[in-house]
Amino acid sequence: MVLGAPFVVNGVTYTPADTLNYDSVGYAGTTDAAGVTGAHRTLPLPSYVEVTSLETGRTVLVRLTQRGPMSGDDLVSLSAGAWAQLGGTPGSRLPVRVRRVNPPEAERALLRAGSPAPARMDTPPGLLSALKRKLGIVPVAAPTPAAAEPILPKPEPKAATKTPPVKVEPPVVKTAPKPAAPKAEPAAAPSKGLYVQVGAYSTRARAEAAAKATSGAVTPAGKLWRVRVGPHKDRGQADAALAKVRAGGYADARVVTAP
Repeated sequence: MVLGAPFVVNGVTYTPADTLNYDSVGYAGTTDAAGVTGAHRTLPLPSYVEVTSLETGRTVLVRLTQRGPMSGDDLVSLSAGAWAQLGGTPGSRLPVRVRRVNPPEAERALLRAGSPAPARMDTPPGLLSALKRKLGIVPVAAPTPAAAEPILPKPEPKAATKTPPVKVEPPVVKTAPKPAAPKAEPAAAPSKGLYVQVGAYSTRARAEAAAKATSGAVTPAGKLWRVRVGPHKDRGQADAALAKVRAGGYADARVVTAP
């Protein structure tokens, strides 16, 4: 791991530091580096970060191998492979979140070989909105359409009604009420199943790829596609399945309870 001496970019001095809980927002550009790599001004080299597009919520694992950007005010520069995996448009800038992580050795080996790591879970819209506000991006509110005044129907003239003659009913002999039948006890609700949630993805193609790799199933969840493995009869069986999924490179997998 290399830190290096302080350096100056556009009149600002940057001092490299081994910041374990680094988590910041800014803009990303591109660099001509190979593989799924990036350049950062202060984090150790090499180190690993998750880069999240604040436009789509897509997150990718990147290996930092260079110092930079050496001009402008971008937070990070990404290689063409990382940029494509993130879904960026060539020649543009993306608002991003950069968070330092400690991935398993299997994912580090993939990045060292120039291959992408498995897809991460998409960032939920609520968290994306908070990160955009932190960066100073204010969402534009859609104009509220004016409510149309309701058209009330004209009242219909009431027809004259005749009072019907009153009938005298014979007295009714009341009988003793029958004892109420005992209420049936409600049936016990079926127990909920335990599942391993591999992740939730913005596209069905990515979800089906994760499901194929983990023998899971894809189900829609709002605007996302959720991948789950199960159900499992007890917690021990669910934990064993979770360990197997995580060993396959899905470090964000977790056990959930679902009906």
